[in-house]
Amino acid sequence: MITRSRQVALVLTVVLAAGAACQARDHRPPEPGPLAPSATGPRGFTLVASGDVPAHEAIIERARYDAGGAGYDFRPMLSGVRSVVDSADVALCHMGTVYGTGGDPTGHPLFASPSEVARGLAATGYDSCSTASGHSLDDGAEGIRRTLDALDRAGVRHAGSARTEREARTATVLRAGPARVAHLAYTDAADGLPLPPDEPWAVGLADEARIVDDARAAREAGADVVVVSLHWGTEGQEAPDERQIALARSLTASTTGGRPDVDLILGTHAHVPQAYEKVNGTWVVYGLGDQIAGGTADHEGVRDPRGGQSTLGRFTFAPPKRPGGRWEVARAEFVPQFFDVDAGRVVDLNRALARGAEVRSVRDRIRNVVLSRGAAQDGLVMGE
Repeated sequence: MITRSRQVALVLTVVLAAGAACQARDHRPPEPGPLAPSATGPRGFTLVASGDVPAHEAIIERARYDAGGAGYDFRPMLSGVRSVVDSADVALCHMGTVYGTGGDPTGHPLFASPSEVARGLAATGYDSCSTASGHSLDDGAEGIRRTLDALDRAGVRHAGSARTEREARTATVLRAGPARVAHLAYTDAADGLPLPPDEPWAVGLADEARIVDDARAAREAGADVVVVSLHWGTEGQEAPDERQIALARSLTASTTGGRPDVDLILGTHAHVPQAYEKVNGTWVVYGLGDQIAGGTADHEGVRDPRGGQSTLGRFTFAPPKRPGGRWEVARAEFVPQFFDVDAGRVVDLNRALARGAEVRSVRDRIRNVVLSRGAAQDGLVMGE
């Protein structure tokens, strides 16, 4: 009998070996070809990750304005962080909503975002998006299909939701310099929406055993680094909740042959920045915050200025010191950012300090939250 772990490993092995042919059958762009070895040995790589991109009504209107009233253009919105994102070897985003049919897009509570978001993410330099979220099932299986189709057309890979069972069992593997990075993604909930009865694999649910099983299968099939994106946590809460802390501890404690099964955890969903923490020797970002936010309000309708605050996580991985060893994070950084609702732009706060004391206070507030669980002692620094 073939276990689910062996099934995933088998599928991933085929993807790594066959490349374009297999990926075409799974509706995914082909894997990059092998890189020539360096005369000085393997080099490291840099990974950048950002938070939620929820297209609320205000964001949709801004994108329409930036397109001159003809369609939607999300590229100007993200231009302020393009240099950080595009300079990384691999950049990961979180597409927390599904794309609509081409009619009038809608925002909260059931999203139907313009598919042009995908082109904006690609133009900014993102390589892959996690697509498992509480809104993955806002339009059922058709919403998932439209979203993944649009990301494919834009050249952005994806993890966390699927159009076929085979796709659900196929790990997303990205080339990052000399390394192969497996991007896995899951959500803690689907906002009460049921999985399609005939497609229980359509969205990855954050079951601990499944995550470990998938991570081990990806490693067994050749992934050098395993990154897990998790849509989890309590909305509007800066401190990680008990579920986040418990799951982070158990996932980072899981090892195979003395090597951790998960190398990095990236959290989304809280809509506000949360702490970074090194847990069992592995970096965990509990919450990156919303990279794009259209004036976040609480459940009573009171505007929450933290909704426009977020971070980019930047992790520089060094190659193993011995064959079969772990790719270690040699440098961990966070870049504080803010979505200026009035201007409709993402702002790198460290580069915008000339704007005045208000910008500095927002930057410092984000820093305090990010470092609130002792990450500075483990080497986390603020970048730009």
